[in-house]
Amino acid sequence: MLYILSGQDDFSLTQALEAIKREIGDQAVLAGSITTLDGTQVTLNQLRPVCETLPFLAGKRLVIIKGLLERFEVKGRPSRQPKTTRTSQPDEYKSLGDYISKVPDSTVVVLLDGRIASNNPLFKALAGKAVVKSFPLLKEAQLRQWLRKRVAEEGGSMSPQAVDLLAKLVGSNLWVIASEITKLVLFTSGRRIEEDDVKALVSHTQQANVFAMVDAIVEFQAELAEQLLQRLLQSGTAPAFLLVMLSRQVQMIARAKELGKQRKPATEIQSRLGLPSEFALRKTLEQAGRYSLARLRGVYQQLLETDLSIKTGKYGDELALNILVAELCQRGKTDVTHPRRGRN
Repeated sequence: MLYILSGQDDFSLTQALEAIKREIGDQAVLAGSITTLDGTQVTLNQLRPVCETLPFLAGKRLVIIKGLLERFEVKGRPSRQPKTTRTSQPDEYKSLGDYISKVPDSTVVVLLDGRIASNNPLFKALAGKAVVKSFPLLKEAQLRQWLRKRVAEEGGSMSPQAVDLLAKLVGSNLWVIASEITKLVLFTSGRRIEEDDVKALVSHTQQANVFAMVDAIVEFQAELAEQLLQRLLQSGTAPAFLLVMLSRQVQMIARAKELGKQRKPATEIQSRLGLPSEFALRKTLEQAGRYSLARLRGVYQQLLETDLSIKTGKYGDELALNILVAELCQRGKTDVTHPRRGRN
């Protein structure tokens, strides 16, 4: 039996692999008959004895091969493999494909890979002989549907507003969402999870509040920006950490602006900036559209001056942050980019 599990959603991919293990038989017995191979390095001579060894006690042997299909991705696509990946010989996929499609009935082979192109030669050779399952990152309606299902499986329920907020804050990382759902279900103890519960508990909320504060600063809404600053401080956020978060966001805005001028696609900008979710990407791009580079340089200089005033003891950290936010909301109004004008 042959399975091909591929995609960027490694949470769902891992769940599918666990389901295959359960189908094969008792997990305690199967454990002694599981072999995991590095597909970026494995050769036919290494694969053959593993697949042809009879299972120990279990009815089937499970052979898991990671990254074998990606090894044969057509050149020209960005490589996901580490530099240690061996160089495949021309037509090597044929010998591997011929053997994998004919392994003994006592062996179940599972190929685990990331995103695979339809013109991958090994995939094309094996797809018609395998159970193929693809796991792309979930987005929008699919993500929210998965989230509601996961909450129900955990024995809880969630309001539509809470579902939307959690999806926006965390994005498509199902490992993080699953962890946050477990915490929320325990926190609410049987009652429905509401939007306020997500705001109170989810770790990404601090980042969301920083985005909101930066938005207020960009729009020169001094009162709102100061309220958001106090909320962050009262929630236990250390002033030094908050200054770092503000500086980091200003750097992100500047980098996003430069990449946007280079006409880089949004997915590439998210990857290059290391942003964890679509929410973080969207907010950073929105903020980049509102700032001129001259304004960004001025803001960053004020952040450095604030840091210096704290370290030299000129001001206490909370007072220094309050002064900073007040000044950012009052200075340089003529330097900020108007959203409709699109100044650079």
